[in-house]
Amino acid sequence: MKKYNLENERIKRLYLIFSKETKGYSEATIDAIAKALKRFEEHTKFRDFKSFHFEQARAFKRKLSEQNAQRSGERLSKSTLHATLNYLKSFFQWLSMQPGYKSKIQYSDADYFNLSEKDARIARAKRQKPVPTMEQIKHVIDEMPSGTEIERRDRALIAFTILTGARDSAIASMKLKHVNLIEGYVDQDAREVKTKFSKTFRTHFFPVGEEILEIVIDWITYLREEKLWGNDDPLFPKTLVAQGTDMKFGPVGLERENWKTAAAIRKIFQESFKRAGLPYFNPHSFRNTLAALGEKVCRNAEDLKAWSQNLGHDQVMTTLLSYGEVSCHRKAEIFQDLAKSRSNTSNSDDELKALLKEVLARKNDKS
Repeated sequence: MKKYNLENERIKRLYLIFSKETKGYSEATIDAIAKALKRFEEHTKFRDFKSFHFEQARAFKRKLSEQNAQRSGERLSKSTLHATLNYLKSFFQWLSMQPGYKSKIQYSDADYFNLSEKDARIARAKRQKPVPTMEQIKHVIDEMPSGTEIERRDRALIAFTILTGARDSAIASMKLKHVNLIEGYVDQDAREVKTKFSKTFRTHFFPVGEEILEIVIDWITYLREEKLWGNDDPLFPKTLVAQGTDMKFGPVGLERENWKTAAAIRKIFQESFKRAGLPYFNPHSFRNTLAALGEKVCRNAEDLKAWSQNLGHDQVMTTLLSYGEVSCHRKAEIFQDLAKSRSNTSNSDDELKALLKEVLARKNDKS
């Protein structure tokens, strides 16, 4: 059975390079595009892209809507359908303008990858994301053992994530020199730390509790004073695997090297939440927790802007619109408080007007 088309592979490679270099897509997005293209090729039995016809798009769309997700076994979500079809639409629109394909493919035929207006609205609908509370995070940390240096590292890792709100890819690449315990901040230097969009910024420790800060301080002190590690050594080193006395390979300590990816960090999170009897929350969800905390503790617009910048956002609206969604439970509490007394609001009228003006300006810019 045919498993690839040589000419298709050539043009796919050019498109993936084009997408990465001109649109700045991340590796994860590039992988998603490649997966969508492979799905379409499998459906057409790897026919040459030059033979593309809008009926292929219609048939693939119907077939995709009938497929089940591998993990859940349920029908693919509307958002998955929307993303996959959009990747294919963009590809064939680009392809219709390439030499050798211009005369074969109509630009407008790519529109047949569109979902119905109803399904597209469902796919784009914002849904309440599960976010761990500070109480849940502290419970997870309390339940974590700390007898071995691997266990101490894992415990400090989760404490550091909520203390700084750093992304897992950044944490995996950090070194001891990036943390300043005296001043209470982390330098996320894009030359050495894998930050989103290669952005360089300084993150001050969030006020999430002395007990969390102490865990991080103890860990860094252990690395510097007991293991005698220096500035260029990893903040969270990978696990050293070696052969034990039983002739079996297993974890025996820490290796003086950073993790290559954040996969190990996510696994530590998964196991830690399971041990604590709680549903799994990934490292990125801690940023949502911090955004929600900021809405509660920030006293005015200036505080909120500083909090947003500390998360690495250039605009406060990024925090409010992307991370700061108010939970249904919290929204009910707010409206109960508002009904009792107008004085319970945390911002002054002028500050609220300024924020609303910024929101409206942002919406007008997009329209």
